[in-house]
Amino acid sequence: MLYENIREESLKLKVAADWFPKFDCTDIIGRIDFAVKIKRPDNAVDFGDEYLLWAEAKQQPTDICRMLAQLIITIKADAYNRVPPKFIGCFDNEKIAFVEYHNVLPIYQINDFNWTQTPSAVDDKTVDTVHNAISANQIFSFNFETDQAELRNFLKVNFNLDAATNLLSTLIDKNNFIFVYQKWLKMVMPKINADWAVLKKNYGIYDRDFFLAELNVDDNGTAEVNDDKTVNADFYITFDAADKKPYQLVRKDGFGMEATYSFGFKSDGLQQYTDFWKHYKRPPQNEYWKYILERLDLLVPQDVRERKGAFFTPQIWVEKSQQYIASVLGENWQDEYYVWDCCAGTGNLLNGLTNKYKIFASTIDQQDVDVMRERIGNGANLLENHIFQFDFLNDDFSKCPPALQEIINSPEKRRKLVIYINPPYAEHRSRKQVIGTGSNKTSVATETKIYNQYSNIVGTATRELYAQFLIRIYAQLTNCVIAQFSTLKGVQAFNFKKFREFYKPELKSLFLVPANSFDNVQGVFPIGFFIWDSAEKQRFNGVLANAYDNRGVEVERKFVYSYDNDRLVIEWIRQFFDKHSDTIGYLRMKNTDIQNKAQIFFTSMPSKADFREKTYTFISKNNIIQMAIYLTIRCVIDGTWLNDRDQFLYPNDGWKTDYEFQTNCLVYTLFHGQNKITSAQGPNHWIPFSETEVNAKEEFSSHFMHDFLCGKINAEQQKDLFSDVDTGVETVHAPSLQMTPESQAVMDAGRELWRYYHTMADANPNASLYDIKEYFQGRDAKGKMNAKSDDKQYTGLLDNLKAAMQTLAAQIRPKVYEYGFLK
Repeated sequence: MLYENIREESLKLKVAADWFPKFDCTDIIGRIDFAVKIKRPDNAVDFGDEYLLWAEAKQQPTDICRMLAQLIITIKADAYNRVPPKFIGCFDNEKIAFVEYHNVLPIYQINDFNWTQTPSAVDDKTVDTVHNAISANQIFSFNFETDQAELRNFLKVNFNLDAATNLLSTLIDKNNFIFVYQKWLKMVMPKINADWAVLKKNYGIYDRDFFLAELNVDDNGTAEVNDDKTVNADFYITFDAADKKPYQLVRKDGFGMEATYSFGFKSDGLQQYTDFWKHYKRPPQNEYWKYILERLDLLVPQDVRERKGAFFTPQIWVEKSQQYIASVLGENWQDEYYVWDCCAGTGNLLNGLTNKYKIFASTIDQQDVDVMRERIGNGANLLENHIFQFDFLNDDFSKCPPALQEIINSPEKRRKLVIYINPPYAEHRSRKQVIGTGSNKTSVATETKIYNQYSNIVGTATRELYAQFLIRIYAQLTNCVIAQFSTLKGVQAFNFKKFREFYKPELKSLFLVPANSFDNVQGVFPIGFFIWDSAEKQRFNGVLANAYDNRGVEVERKFVYSYDNDRLVIEWIRQFFDKHSDTIGYLRMKNTDIQNKAQIFFTSMPSKADFREKTYTFISKNNIIQMAIYLTIRCVIDGTWLNDRDQFLYPNDGWKTDYEFQTNCLVYTLFHGQNKITSAQGPNHWIPFSETEVNAKEEFSSHFMHDFLCGKINAEQQKDLFSDVDTGVETVHAPSLQMTPESQAVMDAGRELWRYYHTMADANPNASLYDIKEYFQGRDAKGKMNAKSDDKQYTGLLDNLKAAMQTLAAQIRPKVYEYGFLK
């Protein structure tokens, strides 16, 4: 065999040298095992890192789809927002496989794909999903030994170094036009001699308009590439590279006379423009153009997107929302009610509505108004005089069209008005939050009239623009129906409690969808579609909501609570803070919802930031059980997009007498990955075994945890906790610590792992589980612990421990709900 009996790191070096010698294969991208990058001459134009391949590597023969599944999960976690490579792939010591990146994109839209699992331990269901999603003819697989000629030919065609170094043009299409635009912002935009602030303020012109102008010419930079006049009509800037000032803006003045404004390049701008467009091929297909123009919201700068709410509502949720409105208001609702989208963007939320005489659409940006009006000619079911520019958070209703004013001013007609919106989400950020981010948007939500009018009444909720929309609608458009998309902050967040005291329409219906089903929304959390009747008053306490995955398939229903009458788990754990006893470690705490589970851990020493922000507490013999319960309940519940914002609460008293639950939690914390106790930062008091049990070569510096498990230490004892010596016997548990078969199985699996570690010649007798993992897995060039090890026996023992932990976790989870930590 070509690559027999070599470790994984050596395999990666050999594959790089044998098959990709003219490329750079040294980059480390998160946990991606292998990356092939184009080498550029020092004097080449900087287009950023350009990758041809990201790959998963395995030392031993492994199923291709299993390797690809691991890589896909890793990309989602570590590199999803980077410019993708041409191929993703995988290899082991026998074979290598390639898949064009665009062929795996549909997988990222599968909501029931388990994105939370560890890549190195993907389950069979995930592997089957990848197998079904990628057809056999999309996978190019080669055996290193028997397919050498075929592999070299494949690489010659698809990894053409000469073409790559000569700036092979990349076709701009639906998948990459956002990334190309982002590169254009860095390379070309700064070289254009234009006052961007004036253009934005006075003409509603953004940098994207200049980018689109460059995009809509041939490769010589002159003639327009589209003959579709409805497409070209959407351009505000035209471009002709033959002109000294190639960018042209034509606008009518107050007398109806056309005025032309020209913009040129700065000193080296033309060369920068030329270099940029050598690298990319403009899209000639009208279908691409129509898609790009329909998705202009993606080319709006982030700060403008946040202010305007220019986030595209997927058509699947547009249709679903209109179905829910019909179920609440009746099937003839479009003929019986008026509809106003007061933050309409380019109007996609109104798709599917049929009665144009009852539809109104407004947006803060005149450019979006123009786009909506132009599309009426293409079949958009709207009236031109019902589309208008309007700043909902600042303008007076007198600026609305007369037909809409008549509705607003009539109490009876307002009852038949549906405010149908997907409002902007931007929030005011304190100076503390902005420092170090490069952002200066501390006043994005605090400069509106609505903020100034209601902030003293509603409190901090007014720092969020979407809340300001709801506040004005509820207060000034009384008795209307409110149908809106938003996160669940309004009904759940603790800093929205005053908002809920003020905002009390009756909730008629709610469904939930994954946030990442909306473009450019990152994170794993729910977005809801709410239908409120402001004519009826009822403070929100809770509701059972329907939920749908990314494909619109209904999943389990979800209770959504306000938590206004609940106490949080932090109040419970505070009772057990102990600053005066001997410290065996620290608990790091962060917020009280499921989404922050990664921020909860045991550590030997808090960080400087934790000391400064006081996000830690001391662990001692007096509170170790309670601290173990706290860490366990925070870690044992798997986070999903549905439960992401669920709050951990003050429990009932059932846990106090459930000694099996207490013991299970203690054992769970001893072997969980969030136990980051390390002997490198002081004595390790967390070794659950004796020296004899694990065949240690030296005496441990502390026997605390072993003695505690044996029942030799309790809160009443006053002796030195850390001076006991090894008894040389197996653990015997005190009556208050009641081992279950599941917790004993974890102890047994852990003992075997410790025993194997202590066979190593350089084993540290005081090593913690964290230290043992570091020993076998090592760290990458960035200092991050590797996710896996080349040591097969260690990997097998660790897998056994993980399996036992999963069984123990299944025993613990029902108790988390039974004792009221979650509801």
